[in-house]
Amino acid sequence: MANSADVFIGIDVHKDTLEVCIDGRDEHWECRNDTAGIDELLTTLEALSPTLVVVEASGGYERRLVADGHAAGLPVVVVNPTRVRRMAEAFGIIAKTDTIDAYVIARFAERVRPPVREPQSAEQQHLNALVTRRRQLLEIRTAEKNRLSTCPDLIRIDIEEHLIWLNSRIELLEDEINDMLANNPSWRERTALVSTVPGIGPVTAATLMAELPELGTLNRQKIAALAGLAPYNRDSGPRTKRRRIFGGRASVRCVLYMAALSATRCNPVIRRFYQRLTDKGKPSKVALTACMRKLLVIVNAMVRKQESWSYAPA
Repeated sequence: MANSADVFIGIDVHKDTLEVCIDGRDEHWECRNDTAGIDELLTTLEALSPTLVVVEASGGYERRLVADGHAAGLPVVVVNPTRVRRMAEAFGIIAKTDTIDAYVIARFAERVRPPVREPQSAEQQHLNALVTRRRQLLEIRTAEKNRLSTCPDLIRIDIEEHLIWLNSRIELLEDEINDMLANNPSWRERTALVSTVPGIGPVTAATLMAELPELGTLNRQKIAALAGLAPYNRDSGPRTKRRRIFGGRASVRCVLYMAALSATRCNPVIRRFYQRLTDKGKPSKVALTACMRKLLVIVNAMVRKQESWSYAPA
């Protein structure tokens, strides 16, 4: 039960505005989602001494608020909108407006009380931004290469020049990422450990450092769930449905897919595991997903134990 002095706040985030609601009170208001608006909001929240401030993830529009809230010492938590929406439906709240959303998020904060996590350091955010930007440029480069095969001749030079620029920018980003990993003792040590695993290359290692900083701190079930590689049951009575993975960090999952694909050929442990699953009749994609999970669990254990890859043939 919530103490009468506890204050739970829900914030619905939009590009230009923030809708704020205090659970259990008839108080809600809107403010601007910019520097001045966030500063004013944080001043108000600090005076309330909230027990928890829950912010719904909104494609990055919540980042400034969350970063400034952590800097101000407020217990700010970012949650998945799907969880909040399903709670609204459980309460019978079908209508959806900004005010209603903020109210439901505040109720979610009071009922669920998601744990407050340690905020990322500025250096971690910097590395994450570089890795994300590299991935974005790779997607643009792929799209431009696809256009090159069908474009009119008068556009070809423009696309080729753009590809040259993209290649140079990607190289610069990779150099900067490598420098950051090399200059940080913790990252340098973990990258060296992870890179000893057959199938894991520099891109996978850098992505794990940037976008899975929890590596080595969680158990096998939680790290798999965080990457979206935990199979969930879908059973009801006598009916048993196929297990499926859901959610998690898509960018981590993408690099693990390529790493597992490589590992099924060059990593003896993963190759044998993959072969055993396919021999049992598992579809290749299901077997590969299981290999992704096994690879991540192995890497997680290596980082936790500070041990490099070793394999003794049977």
